[in-house]
Amino acid sequence: MKAMVLTAPGTTLQLAELPRPEPAAHQLLIRVLACGVCRTDLHVVDGELADAKLPLIPGHEIVGRVIGKGSSVERFAVGDRVGVPWLGEVCGVCTHCRGGRENLCDHARFTGYHIDGGYAEYAVADQRYCFAIPASYDDISAAPLLCAGLIGYRALTMAGDAQRLGIYGFGAAAHIVAQIARHQGRAIYAYSRPGDVASQQFARSLGAAWSGDSGTAAPDPLDAAIIFAPVGALVPLALRAVRKGGTVVCAGIHMSDIPAFPYDILWGERSIKSVANLTRSDGDAFMALAAQVPLQMSTVPYALDQANIALDDLRTGQFNGAAVLVPPVASASPRTA
Repeated sequence: MKAMVLTAPGTTLQLAELPRPEPAAHQLLIRVLACGVCRTDLHVVDGELADAKLPLIPGHEIVGRVIGKGSSVERFAVGDRVGVPWLGEVCGVCTHCRGGRENLCDHARFTGYHIDGGYAEYAVADQRYCFAIPASYDDISAAPLLCAGLIGYRALTMAGDAQRLGIYGFGAAAHIVAQIARHQGRAIYAYSRPGDVASQQFARSLGAAWSGDSGTAAPDPLDAAIIFAPVGALVPLALRAVRKGGTVVCAGIHMSDIPAFPYDILWGERSIKSVANLTRSDGDAFMALAAQVPLQMSTVPYALDQANIALDDLRTGQFNGAAVLVPPVASASPRTA
C-alpha cells in the first residue's frame, strides 16, 4: 500500500510503499476512503507532542470500508463503513477507566500517534474504538466528525448550558460546534486572528451573532468560551470576556504558554478547563446527534501524496473548515484473519 510516513519529528512526510497491514484478532482491516487533517497531526509532525511512534503513519480522522476482520470481531461486518478516531486503546482497569473517564487513562494509545493512522490506503483498528458513520454524510464530509466533531462536542458539553458562547479560532472544530450550538438555540460570538476577515465572514455565514478580532470586546458578556486555537495568550482574553461564574474551555491537545494574568479576571468563580481526548460514550452521543442535525461540512480535499501541502496549508490558515486526504482507489479483496 501507499502511505505517507513520518520518520523524524520536524521533517516532511515521505511517500512510501509498505505491506498492507494484517488485522489482529480484535481488529478491522479498513480500506481508507478519506482521512481528515487535524491540527493535532501538525503537533505530532512538528514534534510538539513527544514520544510518537516512529516511523509513523499519521491521521486519526479515518473513514473507511471494512474489507477484513480478525477472528474475535463481532461489532462490524465486511462491507460496513466505519470511522476511526483519536482514541485507539485504553487499559480498561485503571481508576479513570473504571470511573467512566477512559479519556484520562495513563496507558491510552492514540491513532496516528502511538498507532499507525489513516494517511494511507489501508489501516487496522480495534473494533471497540470504531464508530458507525451516519449515512447522511459522504466519506469526505464524514472525516472531520472523527476529531473536529468529537473533541468539539466534548468541549461544548464542558461549556455547560451557556447561551452566549465565545469561540476562539474558527477552524474545523469550531465550524461544526457552531452549527450544533445554533441548533440548540445558543448565540455564537466568533473570534479570529486580527485581520482574518475571511474567518469572520465564514463564522457569520454559519449563524454567528458576532465575529471579530481576538483582542476586540464582544457586544455582550459571554457565559462561556471555547478556545480551539493553540495560543495561550487567548486564555486571559477569554477570561475577561466571560461573566462571573463563566467557564473558559481549552480544547486543544497542545497550547503555547499561558501568560501571567491578574487574579481579578479569574475571581468571581470563573473557571478554566481543559479537554483531554474523548470517550467512546462521547462518540456514540455525537454520532447520534450528527445523524439528527444536518451539519454542513466545509472541506478541502487533497490527494494522499499531497499530505505535506495540506499540513502546510493548515499551518498557515489557507482555508476555512477542514482538509481531507483522499487516497487513490485501491484493490480491496476481503480477507479474514
